[in-house]
Amino acid sequence: MSLTILIPAEKSRLRALLDHFALIEDPRDPWRVAHPLPEVLLLVVCGTIADCDDYEGIAEWGEAHLAFLRGFLPYHHGGPDARWLNILMNRIDPGFFSAAFTAWVRETWPDRLDLIAIDGKTSRRSHDRSADKAPLHLVSAFATTSRLVLGQEAVADKTNETTAIPILVERLAANDGLKGALVSIDAIATNPAVATTIRRAQADYLLAVKANQPTLRDEIETLFAEAPAASLQSTTDVDKGHGRIEQRTVTVAREVDWLNGDRRFPGELRLPDVATIIRVASRAELKDRGRFETRYYVSSATLSACRAAEAVRGHWAIENSLHWVLDVTFSEDQSRLRTGHGAKNMAVVRHFAINLIRAVDDKRSIKLRRKRAGWQPGYLATILGHPSR
Repeated sequence: MSLTILIPAEKSRLRALLDHFALIEDPRDPWRVAHPLPEVLLLVVCGTIADCDDYEGIAEWGEAHLAFLRGFLPYHHGGPDARWLNILMNRIDPGFFSAAFTAWVRETWPDRLDLIAIDGKTSRRSHDRSADKAPLHLVSAFATTSRLVLGQEAVADKTNETTAIPILVERLAANDGLKGALVSIDAIATNPAVATTIRRAQADYLLAVKANQPTLRDEIETLFAEAPAASLQSTTDVDKGHGRIEQRTVTVAREVDWLNGDRRFPGELRLPDVATIIRVASRAELKDRGRFETRYYVSSATLSACRAAEAVRGHWAIENSLHWVLDVTFSEDQSRLRTGHGAKNMAVVRHFAINLIRAVDDKRSIKLRRKRAGWQPGYLATILGHPSR
């Protein structure tokens, strides 16, 4: 007699998505619920993937593709219209929604992530002048190698990023989620609180040093000016394209004991476990002029010049591969959601959508993948990780 062993199939991205949606707290009285929260969230994610950028478009898409949606959830009362979508998305707690997003990403893409960029972005038309409400500012974490959004935290404005970043880091760090990663952040986060939070997560930091840390910047400039050449390591690369030639020389210094001395003075910045100081000198030759720039960074990781160059360049992928895509392809900057939690929650929906769209292995652009998903339900099913439909 032969013995057959059944190995459970790996949970699909869609199944994991629905499981995490089911855990989000619904603020409504159960007896009044015609459209269960998982149905609402699946609709807005599918509609957003399918090239819809507002509630009206999402509701119309849902009505036209109700049979497709009922392949996953009942939708006994059909899909909610645009007015109800607006009401329901305003009521969802954005903290619970962001936590569900991070948990879903960790379950669906469990591999260790080496380079993680954290940066903020403002949705410019989400302000409400009549209520004196500033536009939504969202701090996001982005895995630059795999081009995957990991999590987000909403703040009142850019000046509050320093309070949001430790919260986001701690959420990502749960269950060793950041262990061994290198986390890069712009100069606004170059302070002991952020650096300590990252180190407690068993990760390393890469922090920019700009004019907001003048004393540390002056000391770093002096170090590179006076250090023996034998104590430094450098690498140079050249980029050509878009009418310019840019040369970048990355130099690292790893003799940093002077940062850990007993000296004390007012305004001193003391970061934990500094291991590498980095200088990036760039020279860009444009058609009509030359441009020179020198930037500095500190890191708790022991980095070679090549690894430092990779990490510094990788940080700006969050601008090109996330923020630019959200603005140009998802029209995020044009969103006029201004009341309740709608702007925050729809920003998370777009992060769900962009991760799913990027997981498809074809040569189409994100723009074309969205359009094709709107045209062909079978292609949308593939994006959702359910290609058997």
